[in-house]
Amino acid sequence: MNAPRIQSIETLIVDLPTIRAHQLAMTVMHHQSLVILRLRCDDGVQGIGEATTIGGMSYGDESPEGMKLAIDTYFAPALIGQDATNVHAAMQRLEKVGRGNRCAKSAVETALFDAQARRLGVPLATLFGGAVRDKLPTLWTLASGDTAKDIEEAERLLAERRHNTFKLKIGRRPIAEDVAHVSRIKAALGDRARVTVDVNQAWNEADAAPAIARLEAAGVDLIEQPLPREQRAGLARLAARFVVPIMADEALATPEDAFDIASRGGADVAALKIAKSGGPYAVLRTAHVVDAAGVAIYGGTLLEGSVGTLAAAHAFATLPRLAWGTELFGPLLLKEDIVLERPLYREFCLELPSGPGLGVTLDEDKIAFYRRDRKNSQHPAG
Repeated sequence: MNAPRIQSIETLIVDLPTIRAHQLAMTVMHHQSLVILRLRCDDGVQGIGEATTIGGMSYGDESPEGMKLAIDTYFAPALIGQDATNVHAAMQRLEKVGRGNRCAKSAVETALFDAQARRLGVPLATLFGGAVRDKLPTLWTLASGDTAKDIEEAERLLAERRHNTFKLKIGRRPIAEDVAHVSRIKAALGDRARVTVDVNQAWNEADAAPAIARLEAAGVDLIEQPLPREQRAGLARLAARFVVPIMADEALATPEDAFDIASRGGADVAALKIAKSGGPYAVLRTAHVVDAAGVAIYGGTLLEGSVGTLAAAHAFATLPRLAWGTELFGPLLLKEDIVLERPLYREFCLELPSGPGLGVTLDEDKIAFYRRDRKNSQHPAG
């Protein structure tokens, strides 16, 4: 019996409004742009994937427009007619077609696995050996920039039992202001919640050391990527200097990155993301390296929508150790979604869907409304 073949690959960009302005060190988000990929096979099975980044090109090397172009122009033609059931062979073929472009490749790998899992009638995690947890602890980012508003938001989410770990995005303001802002929030929440900070590479080592000392004294639980991603030696010096854990994010994407950081003691915690690794299986290769080195794992996000978030959740659910939980709150940041049933968050966790594949179905009406290329479309500002 002949194996099913890839028949077509289609991509589109959707621009979804956020519930509020989301401030990061490198940009302020008012909407999120998702590249949605549909992969159709000649046996009638369809898989879906998502390619996402943050703030156009302000976070990394890829943009939504560039991802779509890479998939449409290079990746799709290379995959049409290929065995739809052999994901590894398909992804190796893409490695020969184009270097890097891991966010774009993540959408392709997700869609291939989604199609195969649907074909077999099993959840996506089953293809990775099976889930060891059906709920993933999920934090929330307090990113309004207003201390009182952030405290009020955290208190409400604690009372609703939706989140009990909160990340603060800092690095846009003077360091003293950022430290004071974080310290007041940690003092208000006390031991009822973890509070972490994400500097998004905004500091240099000389400024980072006294700032981290003050944050550590204030009881902050974790410091994420305080230095530019290239400065791994400096990150290692900070990790050795402080008790508060230092987490590598932008500095870590591939198994090779993981080996280098682990071998130099460059971080206490590793932020893993399917988009920056190249897909849900690709991120597990990186995860196993850092886990073997004794580096704690954190399931990160590029603020994906529901498709990308659940792809990451299926991968992270298979890891034996996930000490720092996840940051898979992307769908909660969106006013609207493009799936019929949004992911379920309760009791401080994201619940893993039990249906076949990703366990999610696209909402065709929402896609038609929010797709960027729709007739007479009006794009969100920001």
